[in-house]
Amino acid sequence: MNFFTADDEQLDEQLQKLKQVVEDKEQRYLFAGAALSRDGVRRHGEQRDDHRLPFAADTDRILHSRSYTRYIDKTQVFYMVRNDHITHRVLHVQLVSRIARTIGRFLGLNEDLIEAIALGHDIGHPPFGHDGERLLDELCRTHGLPSFQHNLQSVVFLENIEKQGRGLNLSLQALDGIMCHDGEIHQHRLQPRRGKSFADFDREFAAKQEDPDLELLPMTLEGCVVRLADTIAYIGRDIEDAIELGMIRREDIPSACTEVLGSTNGSIVYRLVTDLIAGGISEDRIAFSPPVGRALQQLKQFNYHRIYLNPWIKQDIDLIGHCYRTMFARYLDDLAQGRRDSPVFREFLDPLAPRYRELTPDPAVVRDFIAGMTDAYFLRQAAACGCPLPEKR
Repeated sequence: MNFFTADDEQLDEQLQKLKQVVEDKEQRYLFAGAALSRDGVRRHGEQRDDHRLPFAADTDRILHSRSYTRYIDKTQVFYMVRNDHITHRVLHVQLVSRIARTIGRFLGLNEDLIEAIALGHDIGHPPFGHDGERLLDELCRTHGLPSFQHNLQSVVFLENIEKQGRGLNLSLQALDGIMCHDGEIHQHRLQPRRGKSFADFDREFAAKQEDPDLELLPMTLEGCVVRLADTIAYIGRDIEDAIELGMIRREDIPSACTEVLGSTNGSIVYRLVTDLIAGGISEDRIAFSPPVGRALQQLKQFNYHRIYLNPWIKQDIDLIGHCYRTMFARYLDDLAQGRRDSPVFREFLDPLAPRYRELTPDPAVVRDFIAGMTDAYFLRQAAACGCPLPEKR
């Protein structure tokens, strides 16, 4: 059947009818506790009402953002290595999206919302992964800013910097899932904190800035699924990368973990995903079974001590730290002196609407500029500042 005509009004009417069909299908087939697209709420009202459902539009906005494009050259865990098979941030978010959508499909949840949260959840990560996050956090605190946390920075980019400072106007449900993903915190089960408003979201954002240890819970089951899928996506993949780089051997993985989860990324992902699906949604929460949850917790501890704290990873951290500090100081001075030819003006501030500059103190401008850099761009700017650079191994 051809719904397209030369008349725009007729076309719009037909598209809206199709949209209603899809919304009704969600109502009939999704789990009772799933987030319905028609309930998506945005901070700013929008005149345009196209055929896409709100959470699908969120995904499109994230995919077409400049921040998403920069995922392509951002570290996941291992940096400055000459190996094209090591996971980068762009692959990680795709894996999170795929894993989370698989879980969501079997549990009857909203896959559009899951995809939006998954693809946007790490947009705030600075160059060189969690080591870079720690370095930028130290600089932020030194200069009177709240702690730097990549999940909060993701919100900053998506709400305050994209589209020349106008932001993407994403739904509350998507932004909340991104802010609350906290994949490093271990949990056997998650229950959403429902009923949030944008005022609640803003209060939680401010509270998390002041207390990085504050645990935030997503407002939707979809956000809970992405949070658990984040762990599923990286836990076994990081082991494979560490084996590829000769940091660990497969037989080093604790037997208590391999007996439950297996010893390869494929078996680990499959076991964790099927366990969540088999457990279903009980009392408005999703959970790993106790044996799987314990094995996952032990595996995370193994990764932390044998991979993330491994001195092999940290070989270049002193040079990278020097680059961070030098660049932060240089850009602060450029702002104070009004050097319009500085990259912080030409390649960051100049395209943004004046409102961003008016509301953002100089240290926060520098934070946002550096946080958005890819690894390669960071190194080019560091070289321009006269920093000695690490070499890939």
